[in-house]
Amino acid sequence: MTRVAAVDCGTNSIRLLVAEAVSDAGTMPAAAGQPADGHLAAGQPLVGRTAPLLRDLTRRMEIVRLGAGVDRTGELAPDALERTFAALRDYAKEIDRLGAVKVRMVATSATRDARNQDVLVAGVRSILGVDPEVITGEEEAALSYAGATRELRGYPEPFLVADIGGGSTELVLGDAENVHAARSVNVGCVRLAERHLHDDPPTAAQLASVAADAHAAFDLAERTVPIRSAATLVGVAGTVTTVAALAADLPGYDPGRIHLSATAAADVAAVAGRLAAMSHAQRAALPVMHPGRVDVIVAGALVLRTLIERVGAAGVIASEHDILDGIAFSLLG
Repeated sequence: MTRVAAVDCGTNSIRLLVAEAVSDAGTMPAAAGQPADGHLAAGQPLVGRTAPLLRDLTRRMEIVRLGAGVDRTGELAPDALERTFAALRDYAKEIDRLGAVKVRMVATSATRDARNQDVLVAGVRSILGVDPEVITGEEEAALSYAGATRELRGYPEPFLVADIGGGSTELVLGDAENVHAARSVNVGCVRLAERHLHDDPPTAAQLASVAADAHAAFDLAERTVPIRSAATLVGVAGTVTTVAALAADLPGYDPGRIHLSATAAADVAAVAGRLAAMSHAQRAALPVMHPGRVDVIVAGALVLRTLIERVGAAGVIASEHDILDGIAFSLLG
């Protein structure tokens, strides 16, 4: 069976998925019949699934903060590049060990914005043997949508998939078969934290500035994506999954509990408020918090809260499947 490797190089993190296709969906979570606690029952068939799913061989994530300072300087910093290359060297060993025959790496917001992206391209080529694809926001949105919606048969349509990253947020509206509209806007947890959050904890004025930037970005998005028409809001990436874990009061980060869990709008707002009132040390002590998200999670949570308010959604479905899965599916197609 063909094994593929997908690498997603974002503003805050770099991630690896090595996987192979499986046609039997019988052991995957159901996409219908969501129980009251917001979690899906395991071991039920997906409603209407015909496309293959993925069997993970490994998923890895390292916080490398490739986009540190890019909003201010317009360039990828040498130390950020070296952190990224170090992670990629480990990934290359894992890809070889697991026997992946196809490899695709995409680079997103920070790399799009950087004048010296050629340095990243040359480094990746020497380590992985392939060129990274510096994709547009629209391409990023489509890949995230493909990865996030494979398990959503049975949920009300249309879906709005929101990928809140480090440098940008991708918004994609569609149904189980097609994307209807997509837009990438430059509000992400790293970008807005660097731009506005300078005190510990941040001041009310700083928090308001993050929300104002988010509202302005969503004004822009609504010119092309009718986000208020969404029947189901799906959130992917670390901001959303961390907020979901905090809302559920998990004793530790548990992807199985988080994936396809529902978090009510009021609970998202409560988590955002709680995080904003904490010091850096208090956020770092939270059992579900990755060390690399401590200084940016407040900005990300505010973007998510603002988006839910704009959409008028009852809450958000958190998905652990995202652009990585979309990249892998593209290699299997």
